[in-house]
Amino acid sequence: MPSRTSDQPLPLRETARDALKIVIVGGFGAGKTTLVNSVSEIRPLSTEEVMTQAGIGIDDREGVLTKTTTTVAFDFGRITLDDEKVLYLFGAPGQERFWFLWDRLFAGTLGAVVLVDTRRLSDCWYAIDRLEHHGLPFVVARNNFGEPTHSLEQVRTALSLGPDVPLLDCDARKRESSGDVLIALVRHLHSLSHALEPTP
Repeated sequence: MPSRTSDQPLPLRETARDALKIVIVGGFGAGKTTLVNSVSEIRPLSTEEVMTQAGIGIDDREGVLTKTTTTVAFDFGRITLDDEKVLYLFGAPGQERFWFLWDRLFAGTLGAVVLVDTRRLSDCWYAIDRLEHHGLPFVVARNNFGEPTHSLEQVRTALSLGPDVPLLDCDARKRESSGDVLIALVRHLHSLSHALEPTP
Protein backbone atom coordinates (compact mmCIF):
# COMPACT_ATOMS: atom_id res chain seq x y z
CA MET A 1 0.00 0.00 0.00
CA PRO A 2 1.45 3.39 -0.93
CA SER A 3 2.26 5.72 1.95
CA ARG A 4 1.20 9.35 2.14
CA THR A 5 3.36 12.12 3.53
CA SER A 6 1.86 14.69 5.90
CA ASP A 7 2.32 17.56 3.46
CA GLN A 8 0.00 16.04 0.89
CA PRO A 9 -3.46 17.66 0.72
CA LEU A 10 -6.29 15.70 2.27
CA PRO A 11 -8.79 14.36 -0.26
CA LEU A 12 -12.45 15.19 0.02
CA ARG A 13 -14.06 12.91 2.57
CA GLU A 14 -16.06 10.03 1.15
CA THR A 15 -18.93 11.04 3.44
CA ALA A 16 -19.22 14.52 1.87
CA ARG A 17 -22.72 14.98 0.48
CA ASP A 18 -23.48 18.71 0.32
CA ALA A 19 -21.37 21.33 -1.45
CA LEU A 20 -22.07 24.93 -0.51
CA LYS A 21 -20.80 27.81 -2.58
CA ILE A 22 -19.72 31.34 -1.68
CA VAL A 23 -18.30 33.96 -4.05
CA ILE A 24 -15.78 36.64 -3.15
CA VAL A 25 -16.21 39.77 -5.27
CA GLY A 26 -14.83 43.29 -5.29
CA GLY A 27 -12.70 45.63 -7.26
CA PHE A 28 -9.35 45.07 -8.89
CA GLY A 29 -6.64 44.53 -6.27
CA ALA A 30 -9.04 44.44 -3.30
CA GLY A 31 -7.50 41.21 -1.95
CA LYS A 32 -9.91 38.51 -3.16
CA THR A 33 -7.18 36.04 -4.15
CA THR A 34 -5.41 36.68 -0.85
CA LEU A 35 -8.58 35.95 1.13
CA VAL A 36 -9.20 32.65 -0.67
CA ASN A 37 -5.56 31.66 -0.17
CA SER A 38 -5.62 32.47 3.53
CA VAL A 39 -8.63 30.32 4.46
CA SER A 40 -8.57 27.44 1.98
CA GLU A 41 -7.62 24.06 3.41
CA ILE A 42 -6.28 22.98 0.04
CA ARG A 43 -3.79 24.65 -2.22
CA PRO A 44 -6.12 27.03 -4.06
CA LEU A 45 -6.64 26.88 -7.76
CA SER A 46 -5.49 30.24 -9.00
CA THR A 47 -5.61 31.87 -12.40
CA GLU A 48 -3.23 34.67 -11.49
CA GLU A 49 -1.24 35.88 -14.45
CA VAL A 50 1.51 38.45 -14.73
CA MET A 51 0.19 41.79 -15.86
CA THR A 52 1.58 42.92 -19.20
CA GLN A 53 1.86 46.10 -21.19
CA ALA A 54 -1.39 45.08 -22.94
CA GLY A 55 -3.37 46.17 -19.89
CA ILE A 56 -2.04 49.73 -19.91
CA GLY A 57 -4.89 52.11 -20.63
CA ILE A 58 -7.46 49.36 -20.05
CA ASP A 59 -7.04 48.43 -16.38
CA ASP A 60 -7.21 51.25 -13.86
CA ARG A 61 -4.22 50.70 -11.56
CA GLU A 62 -4.50 53.89 -9.55
CA GLY A 63 -3.77 53.04 -5.93
CA VAL A 64 -2.44 49.56 -6.78
CA LEU A 65 0.62 50.44 -8.84
CA THR A 66 2.77 47.78 -7.12
CA LYS A 67 0.41 44.98 -8.17
CA THR A 68 2.11 42.74 -10.75
CA THR A 69 -0.38 39.88 -11.20
CA THR A 70 -4.12 39.64 -11.72
CA THR A 71 -6.86 36.99 -11.70
CA VAL A 72 -8.04 36.28 -15.24
CA ALA A 73 -10.80 33.73 -14.51
CA PHE A 74 -11.38 32.86 -10.84
CA ASP A 75 -9.77 31.56 -7.66
CA PHE A 76 -11.02 28.40 -6.03
CA GLY A 77 -10.60 27.14 -2.49
CA ARG A 78 -12.27 24.65 -0.16
CA ILE A 79 -13.19 24.37 3.51
CA THR A 80 -14.57 21.19 5.07
CA LEU A 81 -17.38 22.15 7.43
CA ASP A 82 -18.21 18.68 8.76
CA ASP A 83 -18.38 15.08 7.59
CA GLU A 84 -21.09 15.86 5.05
CA LYS A 85 -20.75 19.55 4.18
CA VAL A 86 -18.04 21.24 2.14
CA LEU A 87 -17.76 24.96 1.42
CA TYR A 88 -16.41 26.01 -1.96
CA LEU A 89 -14.97 29.49 -2.32
CA PHE A 90 -14.80 31.25 -5.67
CA GLY A 91 -12.90 34.50 -6.04
CA ALA A 92 -14.13 36.55 -9.00
CA PRO A 93 -11.84 38.66 -11.18
CA GLY A 94 -12.04 42.36 -10.36
CA GLN A 95 -11.25 44.02 -13.65
CA GLU A 96 -14.12 45.36 -15.69
CA ARG A 97 -13.11 43.40 -18.80
CA PHE A 98 -13.73 40.12 -16.92
CA TRP A 99 -17.11 41.03 -15.44
CA PHE A 100 -18.89 38.87 -18.03
CA LEU A 101 -17.77 35.87 -15.90
CA TRP A 102 -19.56 37.02 -12.79
CA ASP A 103 -23.09 35.89 -13.59
CA ARG A 104 -21.85 32.35 -14.22
CA LEU A 105 -19.93 32.37 -10.95
CA PHE A 106 -23.11 33.46 -9.15
CA ALA A 107 -25.00 30.33 -10.28
CA GLY A 108 -25.81 28.18 -7.26
CA THR A 109 -24.23 30.64 -4.84
CA LEU A 110 -25.64 30.98 -1.32
CA GLY A 111 -24.17 34.40 -0.74
CA ALA A 112 -21.19 36.62 -1.32
CA VAL A 113 -18.49 38.65 0.32
CA VAL A 114 -17.81 42.09 -1.15
CA LEU A 115 -14.20 42.90 -0.36
CA VAL A 116 -13.53 46.64 -0.19
CA ASP A 117 -10.34 48.57 -0.78
CA THR A 118 -11.08 52.01 0.63
CA ARG A 119 -8.52 53.53 -1.74
CA ARG A 120 -10.85 52.50 -4.58
CA LEU A 121 -14.33 52.45 -3.09
CA SER A 122 -16.09 53.08 -6.40
CA ASP A 123 -14.76 49.73 -7.67
CA CYS A 124 -17.31 48.01 -5.40
CA TRP A 125 -20.39 49.63 -6.85
CA TYR A 126 -20.65 47.19 -9.75
CA ALA A 127 -20.31 44.20 -7.41
CA ILE A 128 -23.05 45.44 -5.10
CA ASP A 129 -25.28 46.29 -8.06
CA ARG A 130 -24.92 42.79 -9.54
CA LEU A 131 -25.56 41.07 -6.20
CA GLU A 132 -28.67 43.14 -5.60
CA HIS A 133 -29.80 42.43 -9.19
CA HIS A 134 -29.50 38.68 -8.55
CA GLY A 135 -31.05 38.97 -5.09
CA LEU A 136 -27.99 37.41 -3.51
CA PRO A 137 -27.36 38.18 0.16
CA PHE A 138 -23.93 39.56 0.96
CA VAL A 139 -21.69 41.06 3.59
CA VAL A 140 -19.13 43.79 3.01
CA ALA A 141 -15.61 43.47 4.42
CA ARG A 142 -13.18 46.39 4.51
CA ASN A 143 -9.77 44.91 3.77
CA ASN A 144 -7.28 46.94 5.75
CA PHE A 145 -4.07 47.46 3.84
CA GLY A 146 -2.89 49.81 6.58
CA GLU A 147 -4.41 52.13 9.15
CA PRO A 148 -8.01 52.81 7.99
CA THR A 149 -8.60 56.37 6.87
CA HIS A 150 -12.38 56.05 6.89
CA SER A 151 -14.71 54.77 9.57
CA LEU A 152 -16.99 51.86 8.84
CA GLU A 153 -19.96 54.21 8.95
CA GLN A 154 -18.31 56.41 6.34
CA VAL A 155 -17.82 53.34 4.16
CA ARG A 156 -21.48 52.35 4.69
CA THR A 157 -22.63 55.80 3.65
CA ALA A 158 -20.30 55.93 0.62
CA LEU A 159 -21.57 52.56 -0.62
CA SER A 160 -25.23 53.36 0.26
CA LEU A 161 -25.48 50.16 2.29
CA GLY A 162 -28.64 49.59 4.24
CA PRO A 163 -28.47 48.89 7.97
CA ASP A 164 -29.31 45.24 7.28
CA VAL A 165 -26.06 44.63 5.37
CA PRO A 166 -23.27 43.46 7.71
CA LEU A 167 -20.10 45.55 7.38
CA LEU A 168 -16.89 44.51 9.11
CA ASP A 169 -13.15 44.91 9.11
CA CYS A 170 -10.71 42.28 7.98
CA ASP A 171 -7.14 41.57 7.04
CA ALA A 172 -7.38 39.18 4.10
CA ARG A 173 -3.80 38.03 4.69
CA LYS A 174 -4.77 36.45 8.02
CA ARG A 175 -6.63 33.16 8.17
CA GLU A 176 -8.55 33.97 11.34
CA SER A 177 -9.65 37.37 10.07
CA SER A 178 -10.77 35.97 6.72
CA GLY A 179 -12.55 33.16 8.56
CA ASP A 180 -14.42 35.75 10.63
CA VAL A 181 -15.72 37.30 7.40
CA LEU A 182 -17.06 33.95 6.21
CA ILE A 183 -18.65 33.31 9.61
CA ALA A 184 -20.33 36.73 9.41
CA LEU A 185 -21.78 35.78 6.02
CA VAL A 186 -23.03 32.42 7.30
CA ARG A 187 -24.67 34.13 10.29
CA HIS A 188 -26.26 36.66 7.93
CA LEU A 189 -27.61 33.86 5.73
CA HIS A 190 -28.93 32.03 8.79
CA SER A 191 -30.61 35.20 10.03
CA LEU A 192 -32.28 35.80 6.66
CA SER A 193 -33.40 32.18 6.48
CA HIS A 194 -34.82 32.35 10.00
CA ALA A 195 -36.71 35.55 9.14
CA LEU A 196 -38.44 33.75 6.25
CA GLU A 197 -39.71 30.91 8.42
CA PRO A 198 -43.48 31.09 9.01
CA THR A 199 -44.55 32.20 12.45
CA PRO A 200 -46.31 29.33 14.30
